Amino acid sequence: MWWFGATHANLLLLYRAIGGSAAAREPLLDAGCGTGGLLARLAADYPDRSVIGIDANSTACARAAAKSGCPVCAGSVNALPFADGALGAIFSADVLCHRDVDERAALAQFHRCLVDGGVLVLNLPAYRWMLSRHDAAVYNVRRYTRRRVARLLDAAGFRLLFATYWNIVLFPIMVLTRKLVPQGRRATSDVRLYPAPVEALCRAATGFERALLRCGMRFPCGGSLIAVATKEAIEGGGHV
Repeated sequence: MWWFGATHANLLLLYRAIGGSAAAREPLLDAGCGTGGLLARLAADYPDRSVIGIDANSTACARAAAKSGCPVCAGSVNALPFADGALGAIFSADVLCHRDVDERAALAQFHRCLVDGGVLVLNLPAYRWMLSRHDAAVYNVRRYTRRRVARLLDAAGFRLLFATYWNIVLFPIMVLTRKLVPQGRRATSDVRLYPAPVEALCRAATGFERALLRCGMRFPCGGSLIAVATKEAIEGGGHV
């Protein structure tokens, strides 16, 4: 589906552009890997790195392992089962927003498990006022602004390297369908496969945005937010 494809491509683009040279030997973690779409992309793009997944849903873990060929464990991002400084990078796509996740505890766990110089790459839904039937259907209870993400990362000890909204081209349609069209009583998500022409149009729109992201552009608004941060070491081996 176009949205997953765009999300995964954006995360990988920014990791390669901003943080991919740091901690280049330590394992990569997909924290909240779901059924393994991003995990499979990571394994394909980094065949010489250890790539690991974790998800709270054991059925999703089994599907992710089969899809990616990577080790996947069942567990919570609120209490990661990894040693301190064990990971070189953590990717997390639309996980901090979930009802079962404590965003501050999860960020503290990400910081603990990253090696000094390790990189955190986040994707999150944007704007609390955009909460809708879609969020209820996928168990999202939070949406974010760039400023709020920057504060959360700083409080957890990270240094923010880059953050921007994205999905700006299709954002007006998103607002229309989720906020202005009458909502039924049933919680339903609009993240699903669409007819081929619609998929092609959406992929073209997000592909155009990705070309601008590749040039370092930041967008002033959008349906999602992406952020890249690093865990820095200070003299004496401590952390900030």
